[in-house]
Amino acid sequence: MNIIVCIKQVPDTSEVKIDPVTKTLIREGVPSIINPEDKNALEEAIRIRERYGGKVTVITMGPQQAEEALREALAMGADEAYLLSDKAFAGADTCATAKTLATMIKKLEYDLVFCGRQAIDGDTAQVGPQLAEQLGIPQVTYVKEIKIEGDSLIVKRTLEDGYEVIKVKMPVLLTATKELNTPRYPSIKRIFEAYREKEVKIVTASELGIDPQEVGLKGSPTRVIATTTPETERAGEIFTGNVKECVQNLVQRLVEKHLIL
Repeated sequence: MNIIVCIKQVPDTSEVKIDPVTKTLIREGVPSIINPEDKNALEEAIRIRERYGGKVTVITMGPQQAEEALREALAMGADEAYLLSDKAFAGADTCATAKTLATMIKKLEYDLVFCGRQAIDGDTAQVGPQLAEQLGIPQVTYVKEIKIEGDSLIVKRTLEDGYEVIKVKMPVLLTATKELNTPRYPSIKRIFEAYREKEVKIVTASELGIDPQEVGLKGSPTRVIATTTPETERAGEIFTGNVKECVQNLVQRLVEKHLIL
């Protein structure tokens, strides 16, 4: 079973601030992590390999610092890692990102492709479906449970009001939710191996054989004009005293605001 997992290095959003002038994320000094649901995707891929054999290959697109995320993935148990890194890839939207990843994946053998449901820095949930379209394979999104039956998967998919069960043949792309599993912590031995013994293969645009006009900012049909934080004007009010007094004050405020009669 050959499994490919696409991950993304993202800023730890609990630390992110927005520049009031440029309206862009301030990334300097902000710690980076593997996108959480990408870790769920990787964990599931490793579990499948442990049960059925095969190989887990992890891929990311980004600057040189994204190698750190791939090292962590190797420490978790991935077998191979590829970093797609080139100035031509910079500024890519989801469509251009999917095209770049697909070009790399087409050079590899695979039965399954995993992605996280969505990245916490963009929240688009578009790269997985667009990648499946580029690869020409079926996709199942919002996956919370997987069972393998021969060359098919029985997949439980989360919906807003429940779930649905889908049977799909491989090769297929799946996007993982946090309900799928609990990612493991790497052992000291695996961390040592990931940083001292394993290789992260860096792949450029020319090595991919991809037209620079079709990827990165030049190949992106969409643009992010600005990023802002929502401004709220809500003000809370705390009632003190015994329970009866607090309830009376609360009811009075609700009546004053015409929320109750």
